[in-house]
Amino acid sequence: MPASGGNETDAAASVSPVSTAPLRDELLDVEILDSSVVYEGRVWDVRNDRFRYGDDELERQYVDHPGASAIVALDDRERVLLIQQYRHPIRHRDWEIPAGLLDMDGESPLETAKRELAEEADLAAEHWEPLVSVFSTPGGNDEVVHIFFATGLQPLDAVHDREAEEADIRIEWVPLADAVTAVLEGRLRNGILAVGVLAAAERLRRTES
Repeated sequence: MPASGGNETDAAASVSPVSTAPLRDELLDVEILDSSVVYEGRVWDVRNDRFRYGDDELERQYVDHPGASAIVALDDRERVLLIQQYRHPIRHRDWEIPAGLLDMDGESPLETAKRELAEEADLAAEHWEPLVSVFSTPGGNDEVVHIFFATGLQPLDAVHDREAEEADIRIEWVPLADAVTAVLEGRLRNGILAVGVLAAAERLRRTES
């Protein structure tokens, strides 16, 4: 009787052939049969699409989102800037990294990031790098969040006025390692914060190794 290990290896190879191509998400241009706004909101809309996928005709509703930029701002002591504000859908004042919508015509994601860092934290940064981009909730909206890594931080002379949920915004400088621990222990649950601080920590690790 042949050894079971050889059979398992052969079966695995037939199911998952080795590929040398980089692993990446795949853009798929499906046929849209109908698309309409079913709810027009103050910030974003809900859209209903009817489309063809394979042999099926499907219908899905999702939030039509303009996208956003976010910032992992790190000072020279490897502390990350976190902000806390009230978010009504989750009924929490959660901890986040500075972020904002791509809702200004002609403004690039980087320009939005610079504007949001100034508006939410009264800071400018000398150095900017793309860190990572993520689909925030691909089953429910089409939002892409572009996260930037900002260093060389400097306070601005002007202090921005803040209102509504941002009126009592709280700002803290937290050691990056502590923020990573809080994410892994489930004490910080904001998705963009989690992706941002974990990606920043990994970038620093690779740079230092």
